[in-house]
Amino acid sequence: MTEVDSPPPPPPSQYLEVNCITSGKILRFAPGTDAGFAVALINRKLKGRVPLVTHIEAVKDGEEEEEAIAFGPNAILSNFGDDWKLQTVLSSEEKQSIGPIQGMAKQTPRHLSNVPGGESSESNQIGSVYIVKIIFAFILIFVLGAIFTLFLDNLPALILFVQSFI
Repeated sequence: MTEVDSPPPPPPSQYLEVNCITSGKILRFAPGTDAGFAVALINRKLKGRVPLVTHIEAVKDGEEEEEAIAFGPNAILSNFGDDWKLQTVLSSEEKQSIGPIQGMAKQTPRHLSNVPGGESSESNQIGSVYIVKIIFAFILIFVLGAIFTLFLDNLPALILFVQSFI
């Protein structure tokens, strides 16, 4: 038997590169980094730019029909090979996409008052049921207060009545 000299496999990479869509920079992370930590760090480095990063996904270069692999908040970042690249997904893209990404937990808060343009567009409408519950709670508090007041007003007479039998 003859041994075929094959080149040894390349050593594993010492870091993972994530392409940040918002800043255009490539960020490096150690293997084994949680995707949630990476997203939080990327959003902190963006310093208020919107849209913020929601999660990281692995996409295959040159193949549009290949579905991207999304990393959840507790997933560990990993490299899938030379053709696969890690990139960030923005919050505006998530609203347009359809599929498994919609069910993932967001890494960014909905209301960002300190970020320019980050005000929540959702209206906080107070429903009639909520108002009725508040009014009912006030009425209940006043009724309980009235009962307690009447009890305390009549307590001396009750004590005298009980003492008359003793």
